[in-house]
Amino acid sequence: MSRAAAPLRRERPAPAPPTGEGREPLRFRWPAAVSLGLVSLVGVAAFGWPFVVSSPQALAHGQDAPWFFAVLLGLLALVVLAEIAAGGLDAKTVAVLGVLTAAGGALRVVSAGTAGLEPMFFLIVLAGRVLGRSLGFVVGALALVTGAFLTGGVGPWLPFQMICMGWVGLGAALLPPLRGLPERLLLAGYGLVSGMLYGAAMNLWFWPFMGASAPQGAGFVPGADAATNLGHYAVFYVATSLTWDLPRGLLTAALVLIAGRPVLGTLRRAVRRASFGAAPTFGETSP
Repeated sequence: MSRAAAPLRRERPAPAPPTGEGREPLRFRWPAAVSLGLVSLVGVAAFGWPFVVSSPQALAHGQDAPWFFAVLLGLLALVVLAEIAAGGLDAKTVAVLGVLTAAGGALRVVSAGTAGLEPMFFLIVLAGRVLGRSLGFVVGALALVTGAFLTGGVGPWLPFQMICMGWVGLGAALLPPLRGLPERLLLAGYGLVSGMLYGAAMNLWFWPFMGASAPQGAGFVPGADAATNLGHYAVFYVATSLTWDLPRGLLTAALVLIAGRPVLGTLRRAVRRASFGAAPTFGETSP
């Protein structure tokens, strides 16, 4: 028998990058890095201004949350546009983001933060670990705003919650690459710490404006140096927030240890089947 005159050719996708070793399914492109840097810079300024600009005139900006919300939405859109422009966001990626965002919002409905218990942190930590830095941040922010609309928790605190939850997903993606039990232990420890740091950051959106209602020696002092206000805030956190944030961190760590293995496996299978980041290659087939 003679060979075919022209060998058949077919399009064959390149194998997806291994996600089981903690690598990102989507390459971290520089436009997304710049966008995330801008978002984080705005967030740090929004939370940290009491320790840098502590003049009495700074308190006049206590009603700027709507502007912060508008800026944050614009920067989130910039992150998404950066991924689209770089070819890292397609229909399959959007579908995964939509599912995780809806699931995170539904988990917030379950508790609505009662006694600090928020199971959505568990999902955001694992989603950020699997999806990577830019998408981990976007999933965290969008899941929070989805849950806020479902529970009626929309207010001046919402943009601050969005950026904090985005940082939770981003931080999980920045952890060192591990596999198996060491990875889950690392994620559990991160869940404990991030659950508490979330509360420590969120207090800053209202703490400077409490005035005389703050506990003795725990209020913001306009015009004082950063060390004084840091000391006052530490007292405020221990006295009012620690017992609320610790259950959140413990619940997140426990859920990671109990259900982390199957959920990580499910997310990584979904990423592999979606072939995120796979580039088409061409090769010859046998006659």
